[in-house]
Amino acid sequence: MKEGSLRLVLASSNSDKVAEIGALLKAVPGLTLLPRPSSVPDVEETGTTLLDNSRLKARALVDGTGEAAVADDTGLEVEALNGAPGVHTARFAGEHATYADNVAKLLAELTAVGADGPDRRRATFHTVALVAYPDGSEVWADGEVAGVITPEAAGDGGFGYDPVFAPDGGGGRTFAQMSAGEKHDVSHRGRAFRALAAKLVGDSSSP
Repeated sequence: MKEGSLRLVLASSNSDKVAEIGALLKAVPGLTLLPRPSSVPDVEETGTTLLDNSRLKARALVDGTGEAAVADDTGLEVEALNGAPGVHTARFAGEHATYADNVAKLLAELTAVGADGPDRRRATFHTVALVAYPDGSEVWADGEVAGVITPEAAGDGGFGYDPVFAPDGGGGRTFAQMSAGEKHDVSHRGRAFRALAAKLVGDSSSP
């Protein structure tokens, strides 16, 4: 970590993600998270990998603010859909899709390919979290969790695909049926940002 206190501009303006990132980076001493300024336009996510897109988003904020920035990108890879939606996870049902739109499309696609049992609905969530600095350097970490896509949505918590993703070891519950703390303990984003926090405080060991 750079000497002294660390200021990071959040690349995301998604209030759900911002809340999770803030909770997960509390372990970094002297860290101040700054909201994404409205003056910086959205970045076109043209990367072919999650790392590419995380870097694009973080660098745009560095260029626009002159401050270090933190960004992440998440992909849901479903085996029966040949790894889709992957890098298109957030916009699976279109550029302006809602969470419900994406979930509906995912369930419909699985039905269309006849993925009707748990063994046919295996999936992995993968997150890359990256901090970019004005001097051109960066640090990043990733995290993933395997699980299954449930036949229908369950639970009122979380966001995105949380109501239909049941992680391995979660007793069959979806992320949306877990408390925030339970989800953070096992989630892809939790693992990625804990690993990133460890690197930011100079500890390269896995959490």
